Order: sequence, then structure tokens, then C-alpha cells
Amino acid sequence: MPISIRLPSDVETRLNELAARTGRSKTFYVTEAIVDHIDDLEDLYLAEQRLVELRAGKSDTVSLDELMKRYGLDG
Repeated sequence: MPISIRLPSDVETRLNELAARTGRSKTFYVTEAIVDHIDDLEDLYLAEQRLVELRAGKSDTVSLDELMKRYGLDG
């Protein structure tokens, strides 16, 4: 699916130079950056959402000991 993005000029310059020096396309490097970091972004946004729910009293916490017992990981 084609997408269009606007990059800060310094990032675009770096991307152009990298592509020219390596013979790979800018699309290759943009795809690599997204693939390498999408997991971290998902984790960050899910953690932020969880924190909002906790602060609003819509969710509870579980202690590490309880979690380990629940999954049979206690020593």
C-alpha cells in the first residue's frame, strides 16, 4: 500500500545520502526503519494506554508474585 510521508529536511538529506552511497532505495531504508521499530512503538503506546486506565481506576495491578503463581513459575 503506497503511503506518503514528509520528513524533516535534515532526515531527508541523510536518507538521500545513505541511498546514494549504498545503491539501495530510500523506500528500502524507510521500510527497514519501520519494521525495526514498530514493536517498540506498539509497546510504548500500549503501556501509555495501560497507565491512563490505571490512573482512571479502570484497571488493577497484579504483583509479580501473584503473576508467577498464576502461570506456575514460582520456585
